[in-house]
Amino acid sequence: ESLVLIKESHGIDLDIDNVPLGDEITLELLRRGDSIGVFQLEGGAMRTLMRSLAPTSFDDVAALVALYRPGPMAANMHNDYADRKNGRQPIVYLHEDAKSLLESTYGLPIYQESIMRIAQKFAGYTLAEADNLRKACGKKDRVLIKKEREKFVEGCDATGYGRDLGTAWFDIIEPFADYAFNKSHSYGYGLVSFQTAYLKAHYPVEYLAALLTSVKTSQDKAAVYLAECRGMKIDVMVPCVNASSMDFAPRGGAIRFGLSAVRNVGEGVVGKIIDERIANGPFRDFYDFCERVPESALNKRAIESLAKSGAFDSLNHTRKGVLMVHEAVIEQTLARRRERDSGIMSLFGDMGDGGSALPRAFDERTPIPEVEFDKSERLAHEKEMLGLYVSDHPLLGAEAFLRRKAELTIADARERQDGEILTLGGVVTALQRKYTKKGDLMAIFTLEDLQSSIEVMIFPKAMMEHGHKLKPDAVVVIRGRLDGREDEPKLMGMDVQVIEVIQDGAPPIRVSVPAEGLSEVMVAKLKTLLLRYPGQSQVFLHVGVGAGGLGGKVLRLPDKFCVAATSPLFAELSVLLGASAIVG
Repeated sequence: ESLVLIKESHGIDLDIDNVPLGDEITLELLRRGDSIGVFQLEGGAMRTLMRSLAPTSFDDVAALVALYRPGPMAANMHNDYADRKNGRQPIVYLHEDAKSLLESTYGLPIYQESIMRIAQKFAGYTLAEADNLRKACGKKDRVLIKKEREKFVEGCDATGYGRDLGTAWFDIIEPFADYAFNKSHSYGYGLVSFQTAYLKAHYPVEYLAALLTSVKTSQDKAAVYLAECRGMKIDVMVPCVNASSMDFAPRGGAIRFGLSAVRNVGEGVVGKIIDERIANGPFRDFYDFCERVPESALNKRAIESLAKSGAFDSLNHTRKGVLMVHEAVIEQTLARRRERDSGIMSLFGDMGDGGSALPRAFDERTPIPEVEFDKSERLAHEKEMLGLYVSDHPLLGAEAFLRRKAELTIADARERQDGEILTLGGVVTALQRKYTKKGDLMAIFTLEDLQSSIEVMIFPKAMMEHGHKLKPDAVVVIRGRLDGREDEPKLMGMDVQVIEVIQDGAPPIRVSVPAEGLSEVMVAKLKTLLLRYPGQSQVFLHVGVGAGGLGGKVLRLPDKFCVAATSPLFAELSVLLGASAIVG
């Protein structure tokens, strides 16, 4: 799919099977750990390992695939490899004769072939015997493994390397062999990893569009890739009846949502809309759309979903306006179409494009109101239909406000150690309330900020106190313990604080104070007061003016002193600064 989009956008027939495996742009992307969406390399712990290992060749990419397995990780080989490669740890060999076998992997036997070659070299095994050793360890049969240990140690003794070295080698082999990749497997996987990383590094818009299409039925994965687009400064635009394809597609450096990704709108309906657009040009307005698309494409659920998703925005109609009258407009349009098909002509129905040739007073069409949802409603509908916040986000414009409440971003939190107590902020999405086996209520949801997300679990004890605060799309600050034992970290929530955010921005407030009134004590009291009313309104102090006027020296206070412009705040400011203080 990526190659098709690259061909359409750039006119290039990219030979993905012959990309340069030493491509520095791709390797730099991997060194940064920017591998969301890259095959085998997108897990959080894997990205941490990549940054530590800092790959400089394709061999390192294949090694990453082999190292991030239970066997090598149990022996700490993944960290040892990274440290040895970058000079943070000396390269040592269990025996000097192993250097010729393990030099390319910094003295570490990370592949199955490494184990087999060690068995041949030190224990005198044939190739078949070495393969049997690998299979025996994989079966976890204690009796069989005991026999193999005895055979291996005796073999090392017979070759002159000694029983102690044989025991030391087998202590490494036994737990490792069960999970190790063979080298050809690692290099095969590594090639696909490098190919996908190459596409992301060189053609990010096309690659991410293809990724979004591949997960269009999985809201969780789509949310991850949409966040990646935001992080890479790639705009993702809502679907559009005049600009969207069936699936996600690049459009001038941005990505346009595919119409088929809209809930309740099947590919059959989308195909008919696109066919009509291709055959007869863009739709001029909602009336023109209803006149031209097949009747089967005008079912209520599909049109409502398209309107809520923003698919008619380009026709210069508001989403709320279309939703208010779409049924009436469709009903009138279909009635005229049926009359026309029956040979009946209305008085004004055939006088041009939507009646432009007749006076407005005689236009019988139901007008579409020019009213719109507020931001929170608009985004709620958008998320309902697309599974994601696309055109906007509940937190946009409130970043400074949230930074004051949360200790760190979710992306940073995901890199912290297991067991740390953290305070994170974001929007509640994918909220589920469940009952434990004991019948106690708990909750699981995704906490999402502008760059990342994390799963949060609220167990029954915390649920009793804070459960009522949890609602879809609520902006909250969660204090909890990080559980980082698995690939995807989770937050075990202990405390929930709901944040009232003014979604559409907030005007500044201006406070007039006499210069002589700003003593150190007064400044301290003013800071304390402002911090008690956190919000988005910037505070400007007009210093050195008398009652009744603004002016003087103007001081804009730092973002951490932004406030919620409420009556209680104004009352306290008046008490603190005197009735003559001007608050505007």
